[in-house]
Amino acid sequence: MANPAAPAQLPATNLPPGAPAAPAPPGAATSPAAPGATISATLSPAPAAAQSPSPTAEEKTSGGVLGSNWLIDKFRKGGPIMWPILIVSIVGLTVVIERIFWWGGRWFRRDPKRIEKVFTAIENGDVAEASRLSRGSRDPVLRMMWNGLNHQHTSLQGALQVAAGIEIKRAGRFLVVMDTLVTLAPLLGLLGTITGLIRSFSFLGNEELAVQAVTGGIAEALIATACGLGIAIFALVPFNFFTSRVSNLEFELQTAATNLEVMLGAQAREMEIAGATHASGKGASI
Repeated sequence: MANPAAPAQLPATNLPPGAPAAPAPPGAATSPAAPGATISATLSPAPAAAQSPSPTAEEKTSGGVLGSNWLIDKFRKGGPIMWPILIVSIVGLTVVIERIFWWGGRWFRRDPKRIEKVFTAIENGDVAEASRLSRGSRDPVLRMMWNGLNHQHTSLQGALQVAAGIEIKRAGRFLVVMDTLVTLAPLLGLLGTITGLIRSFSFLGNEELAVQAVTGGIAEALIATACGLGIAIFALVPFNFFTSRVSNLEFELQTAATNLEVMLGAQAREMEIAGATHASGKGASI
């Protein structure tokens, strides 16, 4: 019995060379071939269409994101003056952050209740207790009062002035830097404007590059001016705030020093009056 899965075998034909081939039976597929050639069919997968490789994450980070970053693009278009403007902005931001932390810490160091206790002790004539209460405090007013109480027999006013000056100097640290940045940033922006305009007008003679070069120079001028003004505005607000805080601290120190001098002076006069009364009463009794 024949196997239906077996391939069909064609009858072998022995034809002399040059003889016409026998006609193929109806329905059989024929293919032209050279005499004596062996026909072989090989199956091979079709070549895949060329596809462009997808960008990796590193390529996206290095080329796509950074290349299309708006800030970096504007920084490059701003010209070489943007480097000193960048330095000014970094210094200004550092100073503002440092002053914010310093004043925030001073807010937590304030101790108004202890100040009232010190004045109460002085009113009661207990200077030793007042000195003990003000010792080791982190409040600038209490530090000044402690310095004055420890030097009241030599120079009370001088000791208070020196201590108050130290506290005001600490509070006003870096204000000169901020004042300089507020003035310097717009000047750098103006310098960038001038250099950008000079660069624009230097290309006006070349008709082919005139439009593109002039546009780039004007963009450089505007970007530098905007950055300089932005830094000045950013530094001006905290500068005025910190300056007002220093003025308030100076007023507090002056008020506390004046009250301390008045109270100690009144106490000294009372002691002198009491001593004189005691001496006169003793003499009268004799």
